[in-house]
Amino acid sequence: MTDTSLDRSFDIWGPAAPDSPVILSVPHAGRHYPAAMAEPARLTPDRLRVLEDRHVDAVARAALGGRTALVQRTARAWIDLNRSEAERDPAVDAGAPIPHTPSARLRSGLGLIPRRAGAAGEVWRRRLSDAEVRERIETAHRPYHDALAALAAAALEQFGIAVVLDVHSMPPLPGAEPARIVLGDRFGRAAAARYTNRAEMAATSALRVRTAINVPYPGGYVLDRHGAPPRGIHAIQVEFDRALYLDAAMDAPGLGLASTATTLAAIANALEEEALRDGARQALPQAAQ
Repeated sequence: MTDTSLDRSFDIWGPAAPDSPVILSVPHAGRHYPAAMAEPARLTPDRLRVLEDRHVDAVARAALGGRTALVQRTARAWIDLNRSEAERDPAVDAGAPIPHTPSARLRSGLGLIPRRAGAAGEVWRRRLSDAEVRERIETAHRPYHDALAALAAAALEQFGIAVVLDVHSMPPLPGAEPARIVLGDRFGRAAAARYTNRAEMAATSALRVRTAINVPYPGGYVLDRHGAPPRGIHAIQVEFDRALYLDAAMDAPGLGLASTATTLAAIANALEEEALRDGARQALPQAAQ
């Protein structure tokens, strides 16, 4: 089942009440550019594609099985769901406070509202008003995170453990033998090491490519917001090299999509197995009473 309510910026794929402790999140694959972007933006949607995790939602859909996924429809250029509401860039956002020490992401132009789109340059022809940014937060950013929190809470209630698997893609990394899949857990803050290690082993076994953990992508706000290992909610980000599943132009799904989806499914299966084992262990003391 796919819930595609037209009054919100995301879709829910699969069961509304999760049948698995693993919930997929796909925050950066949106390809809808709202009409309200036309006036303030200096770049057209075709030049903003560089900000998309291009078609990684197709990988997630092929890997879904019976799980639930939250998938953003609205493009990252409109608002970045993997940034906190505090990461407002004063260079593009008239309502943003000027930070004493800007983060590396703000300096690079990749805050809550992206300022730059790679080699295409500056996204906006003018600064956005506080009201414009708040409207994006209230209609796109908060609803996604509220929905993801509700799904994780429902999985936790049913299974005793929940795992948010945040699905992204990355441009090919430099180097002679770069990692093709990068897993992030905020250096252990968002997930217990056994979950991240199981995910890495599953990825390596399924695709036989080099993997890395936390370098160079440890995860962002999705993990900070939803990962809470002491409460039984683990969150892991997975980044797939786009060359694994896109065509040579890095624009459309390619021949590698099926094998990449199989790898994502293997990661989700491994995390589910680990979560169900954890949930069963936690239930034992209660069953003995």
